[in-house]
Amino acid sequence: MIPRYSRPDMVAIWSPETKFRIWFEIEAHAGDAMAKLGTIPAENAAAVWKAKDVAFDVARIDEIERVTKHDVIAFLTHLAEIVGADAARFVHQGMTSSDVLDTTLNVQLARASDILLADMDALLAALKKRAMEHKMTIRIGRSHGIHAEPTTMGLTFARFYAEMERNRNRLEKARYEIATGALSGAVGTFANIDPAVEAHVCDQMGLRPEPISTQVIPRDRHAMFFATLGVIASSVENLATEIRHMQRTEVLEAEEFFSKGQKGSSAMPHKRNPVLTENLTGLARMVRSMAIPAMENVALWHERDISHSSVERMIGPDATITLDFALARLTNVVENLVVYPDNMLANMNKFRGLVHSQRVLLALTQKGVSREDAYAIVQRNAMKVWEDGADFMAELKADADVTAALSDAEIEDKFDLGYHTKHVETIFSRVFGE
Repeated sequence: MIPRYSRPDMVAIWSPETKFRIWFEIEAHAGDAMAKLGTIPAENAAAVWKAKDVAFDVARIDEIERVTKHDVIAFLTHLAEIVGADAARFVHQGMTSSDVLDTTLNVQLARASDILLADMDALLAALKKRAMEHKMTIRIGRSHGIHAEPTTMGLTFARFYAEMERNRNRLEKARYEIATGALSGAVGTFANIDPAVEAHVCDQMGLRPEPISTQVIPRDRHAMFFATLGVIASSVENLATEIRHMQRTEVLEAEEFFSKGQKGSSAMPHKRNPVLTENLTGLARMVRSMAIPAMENVALWHERDISHSSVERMIGPDATITLDFALARLTNVVENLVVYPDNMLANMNKFRGLVHSQRVLLALTQKGVSREDAYAIVQRNAMKVWEDGADFMAELKADADVTAALSDAEIEDKFDLGYHTKHVETIFSRVFGE
């Protein structure tokens, strides 16, 4: 992933140094288990641990691979250079490359999940704080982009909190799904390696043994993992899109924080653009795009092929690094979002009470007017507001069909904003608990 959209902790998980360190730990722990079983001499297993604090030479491994054309063999050759040929004689005993590669990938994905879960905790905290701050800040709800009925800015934050909380639960499940390891040997039969070795290595690496592997860990696990990242990215875009709409000049109900010295346009000095949330929309597209190849990786030939390998070398780092960056950026946007309550009220009143049409409709039906007639009565008055700029309440009070059923006081009561916030506390208790 390019540095522009990367954060160091997540990048470190995917570095060659980290990968080779995990490879070493798998091989060394496997040696310990084999020695305990009596498969290899205990002194050989112990000698491998001499490389425990050694920094593996990535350039040297790459140099060997240019000859061997095999990355795992290149690493094992370099390991033998460090610990000595005799000590390394039993390294990788009964194992196949996928035992190391697949188990390592799942270690990395599990560690990446831990960072992403922490990211989501930070985002949830920011959303909850802003929801509480604006619990009763009135704004207009929109359907199809058109004014509908009043809601609150707090409810807007609360619904995104609930969505992200669902996503966090999904990610926890995805982490569990991916956190398996396999050291089952060629075609997964354990013919040349005892299942106890797999169990020991998985325990040491924080994984569960894969119940049944072929020569690879089943890729439906990875498909589910990357699909989950795609869903989370879609929710990032959902929130980013809402903020982008709110920042439009003719709306301006909220905007990204504009720092001192920041420039919005190279040509127009007045511009304050929603660049962060636009960026998040683009990053979400990239994370989502990686779910499809992960799903296409599920179908492999027989007990193993490597058609999935090149895909995962890309999407493993890129999807997790990108989503980590996106979640952190979105948290920053939410924490520093500038909210304009006065503009929210002004926008809601732009069409002079039109947003209260449903309450008038319902009031007429409760007075004995048929729903069809009530709808027609309210709609004809509403259209005068749309088309002629009339005042909705004034038109209703001048309509004989309306006043035949409702008094002026009853009409005015239907324009009470408090009516629309009476269940906010109930909704908040559902989302955030008592």
